[in-house]
Amino acid sequence: MNVSDLREILQYVPLFRERTFVIAVDGAVAAHANFTNILLDIAVLRSLNINVVLVHGAAYQVVQLGAQRKVRLSDFSGSGVTDETTLQVSIDAGIRLTHEIIEGLAGVDLRAAYINAIIANSSGILGGKDYKFTGRVDRVDVKALTLLLNEGVVPVVPPLGFDGEGRTFRVNSDTLAVDVAAALGAAKIIYLVDPAVEAELPRQIQADDVSKFLRSQRKHLPETFISKLKAAAYACEENVPRVHLLPGNVNEAMLTELFSREGFGAMIYSNEYQQIRRALKKDVRAIMALTKRSVRDSELIRRTRNDIVNALEDYWVLEVDGHPVACVALHIYPKEKAGELACLHVAKAYENQGYGRILTAFVEDLSRKKGVKTLFALSTQAVSFFQQKAGFSEAALDDLPEARRERLVASKRNSRVLKKRL
Repeated sequence: MNVSDLREILQYVPLFRERTFVIAVDGAVAAHANFTNILLDIAVLRSLNINVVLVHGAAYQVVQLGAQRKVRLSDFSGSGVTDETTLQVSIDAGIRLTHEIIEGLAGVDLRAAYINAIIANSSGILGGKDYKFTGRVDRVDVKALTLLLNEGVVPVVPPLGFDGEGRTFRVNSDTLAVDVAAALGAAKIIYLVDPAVEAELPRQIQADDVSKFLRSQRKHLPETFISKLKAAAYACEENVPRVHLLPGNVNEAMLTELFSREGFGAMIYSNEYQQIRRALKKDVRAIMALTKRSVRDSELIRRTRNDIVNALEDYWVLEVDGHPVACVALHIYPKEKAGELACLHVAKAYENQGYGRILTAFVEDLSRKKGVKTLFALSTQAVSFFQQKAGFSEAALDDLPEARRERLVASKRNSRVLKKRL
């Protein structure tokens, strides 16, 4: 690791600190040789003060134990019919795996515990078929899980739930991870997928586009990926902002996905940009009012009403309760395939709520769609924000498009030049 790698990692740490990640591990991943490395990665996350809840599947173990006992299984994934025999195999295999995972976490100096935090009921009769001991999550005991997390303990959650009468139900671990993440207000779900199952997925899919993607690609996707993509879209509907799908057999895949701009697997994300819209003529006064303080303090260059109106298609506003509380602009330089992130400002009452990062990420996504290869920003007082939180690095004056360089020199503002490769 070199210094630039470390700096790249460190810019993500403030974003993740004290947030909760739900890591969902397929049973086959827990049985793979790489699982030891995954446990080390979890130890890294905990060292950064990131809360971790580990939800695991057990399909692989259920099949193995069923074969060993020479019994016929009615289902092994927790989504089909679970008869009494299959339930008993699922309980034995699931709890045994939970114990093994807790042992593994202890081996990397982490405290972990299994707690009865999943309240479930029977799935009942669906399509005329009695699903018997297959269950659906009715409630997650948030208080119990939070008590463990507050003490620095990693909760390990098997694919089993219990009802008020003491009955046990087999639940699907993909949807269980969503229920746990939604209940805890988790920032991410990370699915570590069975190494034996492969599929080509886009690097990023917006949650609203998952259904369309599945319609076009269903015949090319294995069932486990279809299940996880559906669960990911559901998670975003339940206010989990990011869901990641990663292969469970690749060392450091999780850390690469979380702490590098390139990432590694597939990310399904909620439309957190829904509050952002293109600026209209009626917004010009609001933009000038928003930026007035920063202009006065020489953070932003002064823009007249005509300046904004003449480039209005470049401006975007972020609304809260129908009122613009932040703004940003993207100026494109087609010849150089470059873009300038400009006029980034958040109203004082809404500072420290992540809106600056959301607008910056929005401009990056918009830039990519417009074919921009390099995004730059000019700053006199927000250099640390762009470097530490947005991943920009310092650049030279000559790196600017010629027209922008000439205007900067003429302004005599002596702004620092920052850039980011897209």
